[in-house]
Amino acid sequence: MKVQSLAIPEVLLISRERYADARGWFTELHNGAALRDGGFSVRFLQDNLSWSLPGVIRGLHLQYGPAQGKLVTCLMGRIFDVAVDVRPSSPSYGQHVAAELSGENGDSLWIPPGFAHGFAVLGSDPALVLYKVDQPRSAEGERGVIWNDATLAIPWPIERPTLSERDAALPTLAELQPPPPGEG
Repeated sequence: MKVQSLAIPEVLLISRERYADARGWFTELHNGAALRDGGFSVRFLQDNLSWSLPGVIRGLHLQYGPAQGKLVTCLMGRIFDVAVDVRPSSPSYGQHVAAELSGENGDSLWIPPGFAHGFAVLGSDPALVLYKVDQPRSAEGERGVIWNDATLAIPWPIERPTLSERDAALPTLAELQPPPPGEG
């Protein structure tokens, strides 16, 4: 496994080896020891799975109380995956990084606690996305930022996405409720 920091160093791109032959391929989706050897050590508590149609944008979501980190892997299809730093005291506050994740490339993106996360489904096929999370879901702690907040300048590859009612009503980053003390 290869662990690589992106433009915001806390966000990591994780690439895996694939062993291919005439039958297809095999990879280790999660190998804690290999990740630790690459400088990444997180204890995951829960796996979540989403299936989304082409043209869908999910997010931008985050969680406080407890803050939640996510290791995001696209198992089938293709997504434009985005992490936005929403930590008010961070030097990269309001900045984002993005990567294309797909069933073909097998890469994962680590979205640390204190970051909002979202993705757009690319192409004409649905996307199956696995989230390994380091904290359980907290409905009371769920927050988000509207996908098209102009101050974020995210170059979404979809002009008129399909959104949930909840995602369509999310606040801008400027309107986001601050985290509770110790959660930012």
